[in-house]
Amino acid sequence: MRDAVRSLDPHGGDPVSTEYLKAELYRRAQALLDDPTTPLFFGRIDRADGSERFYIGRRHVRDDAGDPVVVDWRADISRAFYRASAGESMGIGLRRRFGFSAGMMTGLEDEHLERGDAHDPLSSRILTAEIERPRVGPMRDIVATIQPDQDELVRTDLGRTVCIQGAPGTGKTAVGLHRAAYLLYAFRDQLKRTGVLVVGPNRSFLGYIGALLPALGELDVEQVAVQDLVHDVRVRGEDGPDVVRLKGDERMATVLARAVFDAVSFPR
Repeated sequence: MRDAVRSLDPHGGDPVSTEYLKAELYRRAQALLDDPTTPLFFGRIDRADGSERFYIGRRHVRDDAGDPVVVDWRADISRAFYRASAGESMGIGLRRRFGFSAGMMTGLEDEHLERGDAHDPLSSRILTAEIERPRVGPMRDIVATIQPDQDELVRTDLGRTVCIQGAPGTGKTAVGLHRAAYLLYAFRDQLKRTGVLVVGPNRSFLGYIGALLPALGELDVEQVAVQDLVHDVRVRGEDGPDVVRLKGDERMATVLARAVFDAVSFPR
């Protein structure tokens, strides 16, 4: 027990307090909670040589022998589920998608990639039904419907800065949050030291997206609105009406763009 307690000590020093231990165990237990209406897995991939079969889901689940029963959607092997195609099968012979409704399986679709049989995403009834589900309540995860171009953004290396642009409703926020979840999975030790911050335009927006990362098992993410990020910044001046109007003029966008890009140069 002493070793177990020591392993939970974030500073690697003396055994931590009972209060900290309880809080940490509770946090870990919360990260494992699942919505009973959300399926544990949503896909399957079989290697073309028949050597292995993997079920893809929201959590990594092992059996009593320690062998994987369900593979986390962020694991490297899961990349093929999202990106394999008839032209580039990535060693996958079969891709299977499962359809669910209220926790009950409603159907499945197979693609035999080794035969060149890959569905157009728009022709998949399961994908279409999942994408077109009414948007009510908090934002849901999109792990079952991530498209190849979205997966490329989600799995971009930690060392690269990504800017995702698009019209309203195109999935920018969902992709960004799933990227955060992926980075927390792939670079957990590094990000645990530096922390992860999600900044939203207002508190209502955070209320809409706030449950997504915890639903994917990621609790160690601070989510704040812009006004809360700067609430303790002391105001040292106030502009007059003429200056306020000038700063709000659309021509300021050109002035600011010029000022920003004039300062951009190749790294030394």
